Amino acid sequence: MIGKMSNRLTTYINSNPKFTKETQNRRTIDLGEGSEIIYLPRFVPSDQSWKWFDYLDKEIPWVRPTIQVYGRSCSQPRDTCYVASKGLQGLRYSGYTPHAYSWDDFPPLKDILAAVHQALPGSSFNSLLLNKYKNGSDYVAWHADDEKVYGSTPEIASISFGCERDFLLRKRPAKNSSLVQAAHEEPPSKQIKTRVSQNNQQSFVLKHGSLLVMRGHTQRDWLHSVPKRAKADAVRINLTFRRIMED
Repeated sequence: MIGKMSNRLTTYINSNPKFTKETQNRRTIDLGEGSEIIYLPRFVPSDQSWKWFDYLDKEIPWVRPTIQVYGRSCSQPRDTCYVASKGLQGLRYSGYTPHAYSWDDFPPLKDILAAVHQALPGSSFNSLLLNKYKNGSDYVAWHADDEKVYGSTPEIASISFGCERDFLLRKRPAKNSSLVQAAHEEPPSKQIKTRVSQNNQQSFVLKHGSLLVMRGHTQRDWLHSVPKRAKADAVRINLTFRRIMED
């Protein structure tokens, strides 16, 4: 069945030249100073997206790890799984080192990766962090994916399946600001409220089958989060493709 699913996705891409073009409601947002966001709300058609959702929900070995936040141990507020090409240096975040599965362990992920590469010429992702939000109580705190393993200007491509969720970005406080520490790894509802101009914040509703890409200096200059939402009563699965710099 998975092979047929992959073939249908490939057929769809090859037979629809507008699949990854601007005419597919592709939005490009220049955040300034070398930071850029690309958003395609209908990257994968709905019926195909649900097939991928069902596979990921049932076949991925999801775990909810214990992480360290400001010296305290707590359960990560979402499930996760990690896939990477052989020979890459390991990933570590918030005191947690995930087990690295192979792309061959989940062949459909290679087909999704191929579609992303076709949509983003010049990209060369070699790792994937998957997240599963069971309901609106699951979230990801304000943070930046600025680990050294991703290099100085990482490109991160994020595909969403299932329940729609808000995705927020805001400009990082200046390094000498007292808000820097408070802005990192705390739930959005607990953030110190500051007055920011519209130019210093962005928001998206990540739709089923959508693709959002962060490029350039976005991880250096911006923070992002998926906040809690009481009305989000269904599962969302998110795939974030990244490139780890080889040793």
